[in-house]
Amino acid sequence: MHASLTRQTVPWEAVIALDGADPARLPAPLAADPRIRTLALPRPVGAACARNLALTHVRTPYLNWADDDDEFTDDAMAVRLSTLEATGVGWCAGWSEDLHPDGSTRLWRCPTPPGRHDAGDVMNYWARPQDTIPIGPTTILARTDLVRAAPMGGLVQGEDYCAAVGVAVLAPGILLGRPVYRYRKHPGQMTQQASYDQLEAAARAHAHGYGLSLRSALRTCGSLARG
Repeated sequence: MHASLTRQTVPWEAVIALDGADPARLPAPLAADPRIRTLALPRPVGAACARNLALTHVRTPYLNWADDDDEFTDDAMAVRLSTLEATGVGWCAGWSEDLHPDGSTRLWRCPTPPGRHDAGDVMNYWARPQDTIPIGPTTILARTDLVRAAPMGGLVQGEDYCAAVGVAVLAPGILLGRPVYRYRKHPGQMTQQASYDQLEAAARAHAHGYGLSLRSALRTCGSLARG
């Protein structure tokens, strides 16, 4: 992840949440990079809590959460940032690629079609919890205030499903028809662990219900305000 960040063509900084890990384990190139700040948590708290606590330390107007074993495409930040600045929407996302151990990639197109989407429209492309999630969470570059308003969902896995649908329900955005993120496939990734499938259905059901409920609540409040 750090190597891919160094190839970006726009300024950036990163907050790394060390989820109970010894700060001494931070690789030397990261420790020496002044753009990297670390949040060392005294004990493991899980990805959702770690990311939410790190969110408090973000100083940039836009943010993108990511996993340390994946990478961004070289133009990922520039192309999405320029879209956000030119259009004024709240978020900009793209497609992702599965990156296999042999270096080959396979493109993943999310169910939401490329183009501009009004607030809440992304949920139209997630009909049932068991269907493919409507947008790739780690492909989203969004206004920091939006992510703070719709943070990680507190789940032990799939926590960023809630953040993704929350951001997309709160504000309009644009999906680009190009890959911006590479999801590295390897035996140690969480989705390859034996226990992953045991909670995935419940995580999706929670995130799906959250997105629909948030959209319904906002539309109800909007109707009352207009009335």
